[in-house]
Amino acid sequence: MAEKDLVYRGKSKDVFKITSGTHKGKYRLVFTDRATGYMENGKPVFDPGYDVMVGEISGKGAIACRFATHFFKALKARGVATHYIDTISDNEMIIEPAEPLGMKEAVSGIAGAEPLANLEFTWRNNATGSFWRRYPFVRPCKNVHKVVEAWTKGDSDILITFEALEETGALAKKEIADSVKLVKKIADIVSKEFTSKGLHVIDGKFELGRLKSGDGKIVLIDEISPDVLRVCRGFKPDKDGNCTVFKKCAVTNQTGGKRTIKNKNQVPANEFINVFL
Repeated sequence: MAEKDLVYRGKSKDVFKITSGTHKGKYRLVFTDRATGYMENGKPVFDPGYDVMVGEISGKGAIACRFATHFFKALKARGVATHYIDTISDNEMIIEPAEPLGMKEAVSGIAGAEPLANLEFTWRNNATGSFWRRYPFVRPCKNVHKVVEAWTKGDSDILITFEALEETGALAKKEIADSVKLVKKIADIVSKEFTSKGLHVIDGKFELGRLKSGDGKIVLIDEISPDVLRVCRGFKPDKDGNCTVFKKCAVTNQTGGKRTIKNKNQVPANEFINVFL
């Protein structure tokens, strides 16, 4: 893969344009060993819920690729459209070219102006992570019924409201409704897959885009991998779906005006990967 064919370099993946051969015009998605998380006492703590790259995990890319392949095929079997075509090596797959949902800056040449490069949709089964930090009046691990949020995707992810997306012209009202519906459908499929294995998905994030072929249908792009899911064990819901053991699991704190929450029962990615692979 020539560096000149690099289309996009993300936190954990690289995308290259294929310029020759059977898949000419398609893209090659390369899963890397780069990992996100946070630093604690000078050491990296890997956590997909964070958006800062803090190091590498040997073999992570190959595992993420196998995991993503499993779920892309599961979605295809259920009639959910994605950009996935085929997996060609331990850490590479072929994908359809797609344009991430975004918008060019309305006026160029203005200091500080920049395009909305792409959007990421988070979905949450339970109130934890940044959701609880923003809404600390909600009890931790409350069932929030796969609530969907839109975020800008970049060096620092920023929450953006659906009303703002419509008003700015980034997405039409119907496109927003269709996107939320698609995210919830995929989230439901993924959650049930984990439930069948005795595990519970806390939350996740998906990226959507318009296929460059055909009528520009909005589909799931990017990936479904350990990088985009937080999973726990020991989930015990009440009749409303709220976890009843949150006091033993969710550890909250506030120091210097910074609010934190950690889930002691969160499953390390390598453990839930083994369940599927």
